[in-house]
Amino acid sequence: MPETVQSSCHGGGSVAPTAGAPTVAFIGCPNVGKTTLFNAVTGLRRSVGNWPGTTVETGRGRWHVGDERVDVIDLPGTYSLDPQSPDEALTRSILVDAPAAERPAAVVIAADAVDPARSLYLCAQVRELDLPVVVALTMNDVAARRGAAVDAEALAAGLGCPVVAVDPRRGTGVEELAAAVADALRSRTMAPRPTDAPADDELAAMDDRFAWIEAALAPALAGSPGTGDGPARPSASERIDRIVLHPIAGPLVFLAAMWAVFQLTTIVAAPLQDGLDALFSGPVTDAGAALLAALGIDHPLVTGLVLNGLVAGVGMLLTFAPLMAIMFALLAALEDSGYMARAAVVADRAMRALGLPGRAFLPLIVGFGCNVPAISATRVLSDTRQRILTALLVPFTSCSARLTVYVMLAGTFFPEHAGTVVFAMYVISILLVIATGFALRRTLWRTMGSAPLVMDLPPYQVPSPRILAAGTWVRLHGFLQTAGGVIVATVIVVFALQSIPATGDHALGEVPPEDSLYAAGAQAVAPVLAPAGFGDWRTAGTLVTGFVAKEAVISSWAQTYALEDPSSLDAREQGSSPLAVQLRATFADSSGGHTGPAVWAFLVFLLAYTPCVATLAAQRREIGLRWTVFGVAMQLCIAWTLAVAVFQIGRLIW
Repeated sequence: MPETVQSSCHGGGSVAPTAGAPTVAFIGCPNVGKTTLFNAVTGLRRSVGNWPGTTVETGRGRWHVGDERVDVIDLPGTYSLDPQSPDEALTRSILVDAPAAERPAAVVIAADAVDPARSLYLCAQVRELDLPVVVALTMNDVAARRGAAVDAEALAAGLGCPVVAVDPRRGTGVEELAAAVADALRSRTMAPRPTDAPADDELAAMDDRFAWIEAALAPALAGSPGTGDGPARPSASERIDRIVLHPIAGPLVFLAAMWAVFQLTTIVAAPLQDGLDALFSGPVTDAGAALLAALGIDHPLVTGLVLNGLVAGVGMLLTFAPLMAIMFALLAALEDSGYMARAAVVADRAMRALGLPGRAFLPLIVGFGCNVPAISATRVLSDTRQRILTALLVPFTSCSARLTVYVMLAGTFFPEHAGTVVFAMYVISILLVIATGFALRRTLWRTMGSAPLVMDLPPYQVPSPRILAAGTWVRLHGFLQTAGGVIVATVIVVFALQSIPATGDHALGEVPPEDSLYAAGAQAVAPVLAPAGFGDWRTAGTLVTGFVAKEAVISSWAQTYALEDPSSLDAREQGSSPLAVQLRATFADSSGGHTGPAVWAFLVFLLAYTPCVATLAAQRREIGLRWTVFGVAMQLCIAWTLAVAVFQIGRLIW
């Protein structure tokens, strides 16, 4: 297996280039299955989605074609070689503007059999270059169901290059595609298609390309059944779209779908989480203690790090793995079915009504998975000001890392309505994005125009178990990788700070939590949070570690309370986990008995303040240090203001 390099906490992967190996570029219009095909031939698992802009960086993998191993690069989706955004400009730079020696040895163009004319304009442009081309015809099953099957052999004759029918969702046709690419690499040359259009007349060149496409498609579609003389019956997708794209029904369907996802996630995952919690707090902890004893290790620093640090902190986080897997699977099903593209259209209407750029919704919806690739996805926007605005809004989208904290607090304080509470946080996230975007547009960017959202809606299809499994694993692997990397490092740092005395006469490693250096730092921050009802040092400390990664909030809580005296737990709550009991006591004390408003204030603060250092790094790369610092300051001000308002108003009515 190749060594995979993760581009984000939930991203796909790529491999290092192979010295001396030829390069094959995968290109195509957005939403034609290009990245799914890339995954099928390389064995990698780049993130895919049924909307444009999901591929915003090149992915690289290896592919055996015949007796040769080649490098494959997955380029951002583009409709033509005339770029309208930075990600499309990247595709042109590799295929056209790069020196001849640095261009790909061959190009695979993914084309949609349902609407081949749309995909073939890009093919017409690439065929004007001195590059071997192979067309991979996707979505043939959908085209056949619509009575518009494409004859691959006839199309190949018309295009002057090989055409291979593939189904990347099921992996069929991949061997035939490899054989066609191997032949193209052996020849290394393919005569560019002839054109009579003057080189400096773009309008004539466009007319020439459309005429060429029409001539190539005519024989390929000649055998398709006609539609008859009567009016065409609306397809199943069109009938469904009348509801899900309706101005009133559409948003209601979207909200209902999201509520169902979070409700089902919390209900199904709850017993699995309880089982894992019992496993880590019981047998795993006992086994760790027994192993340390067998090795003759009884130093409080070592035993504390292993049992109260790694087992308690990382173990608590890992109990959320089933929940994340269930949610990722449900969202992957919505994506692969074609519904999420409709959700983008529904949300776009609300955004454009407030003057926000329509295409901005594409990176924003990616942000609900992970903010890091969402920041990169702002490259689909052609206007620099739109990219900056959208990159500033992305951190307000509630990434999956925050979900673990939502679920824990919802299950602890609102167990009968946990799913609804989690759903409410995502609704608040959407409202926060819209309100903040509206405010920024009316202040910093009053003169910025609004670009409409233009995208092709994919046909509805039954989600593929293979795609669901791959998509779920990509995201779950990112979550587990974070737990095994960043969170382990955070656990070690927090434990070290909790082992160093700041007050009192304590030996190293034998420090009560409230006398540690960790507590001293957290106590300096806590007064700022007191007006929001959670000015306790243990809560403030977790928010500080949350700057590293939001999952660290849970691990830090688990570490802090693991060091406290279990005998202090309320005997009346024996049915609850020790951490849940401690959290209830902490929020009750810090809020003066107004626990509910304080928890909601904490949730809102967690949603609105800086997501993680990885997001900050992505922002600095895309929009510069000055705007990144502005964004952090804005997020903290909004988070504190909203949290204080929620608590102060909530305690008056609750």
